[in-house]
Amino acid sequence: MAFSVGPGAGGRRPVGASLAEINIIPLVDVVLVLLLIFMLTAPMMYRGIDVTLPKTASKPTAVEERLVLTVTRERRLYLNDREVGLPTLEAALRRLLGGRADKTLYLKADAGLSYGDVIDTMDRVRRAGVERLGMVTAPESLRGR
Repeated sequence: MAFSVGPGAGGRRPVGASLAEINIIPLVDVVLVLLLIFMLTAPMMYRGIDVTLPKTASKPTAVEERLVLTVTRERRLYLNDREVGLPTLEAALRRLLGGRADKTLYLKADAGLSYGDVIDTMDRVRRAGVERLGMVTAPESLRGR
């Protein structure tokens, strides 16, 4: 990428002339290293409550700002990552839904829970004023993991 500036014999430049060439290879190296670091650490930034979700063949819904109720295998309840007790669930939901136009709740229940426990939780959610209830599942492609 070298070139001669002005007159000169044999590709030599005159004394005092500067070479107008920028070496961007170190910049590219730094950018690629930063990209690699961010690609590796980005999935670790958000950490939720671990539950084993049931598998379905349907496509997952788009991620958006939403109200999520998580029920673990031990029957512990988390409303948007904050633990709530079963007796106070309805009051907490009423308080959160009071100012919202969209009264949608997504239920993330562990696959090891009994059917009756999930239905009981769904009934409490409906009594609290939730109009639309969505069930969160894991995609079928994650079945082998």
